[in-house]
Amino acid sequence: MNFDFSEELNQLRDEARRFLRERCPPAVPRRILEGPEPFDRALWNGMAEMGWPGAAIPEAYGGVGLGPLAVCVLAEELGRAVAPAPFSSSVYLATEAILLFGSEAQKQQFLPKLATGELIGTFGMAERPGAADPRRLTTRVTSGNLTGTKLAVPDGDIADFAVVAAANGTLHLVDLHGGGVQRETITTIDPTRSHARIVFDNAPANALPSCTGPEGVRTLLDRAAVMMAFEQVGGAQAALEMATSYAKERYAFGRPIGSFQAIKHKLAEVYIAVELARSNAYYGAWALHSNSAE
Repeated sequence: MNFDFSEELNQLRDEARRFLRERCPPAVPRRILEGPEPFDRALWNGMAEMGWPGAAIPEAYGGVGLGPLAVCVLAEELGRAVAPAPFSSSVYLATEAILLFGSEAQKQQFLPKLATGELIGTFGMAERPGAADPRRLTTRVTSGNLTGTKLAVPDGDIADFAVVAAANGTLHLVDLHGGGVQRETITTIDPTRSHARIVFDNAPANALPSCTGPEGVRTLLDRAAVMMAFEQVGGAQAALEMATSYAKERYAFGRPIGSFQAIKHKLAEVYIAVELARSNAYYGAWALHSNSAE
């Protein structure tokens, strides 16, 4: 069992870190947090030019074909930079759903535009606060039309389409610019991501045929959770590095505060927590790569 990334993926990591250092310094996410725009369009376009949205999409559909491990590598760097872009919703969730469960026609229609960043996708499941069980959904599809309400849809206010989970664990593609769709931007506990409440009223829907039950939805969520874990590890690592640097520069009583035992203990505890999270994330990446149920 080898948890090391390949030389190609390590090069991708280095390139991503250089790109984000230049294009996404701390002032960029702060500007988005404090301003009216939900994400940085120029940053997203730059990421698309680098081929990141298509990292896991096969070359036959216009992607780069590096697989899910490449997405994990990119996720860690995006988390480190707190990049204000719809990468997680469009790549971890919408793209992954189509790759896993879409028909050939759906893949041909959506994946090339997702790979270039032309289309932004998202995923809607939760119907009430704290409830995300695919076995208890009430959203219904009748004669190809979907009706229901989804809460806290990530990037739901800017996405072009959504993969929507419905009753019986089915997944459906819905055009968010089409009829029967109402979107409302909402505030959540995470100010780094835009979210929306979306009401579907007989909105035309196209089923992803290979997802036939709650187990398929759970598989999608589990895979996305691994990628999101890398994003969180990247953010935690950056926070630890910032705290360590500050502890070396900030003086109290004539000495750096990092020299005090209490500060050392706190930083050591955070370091252990970050490394434990990293180990778990790497194990998840191995499971993705080997298609292991673990």
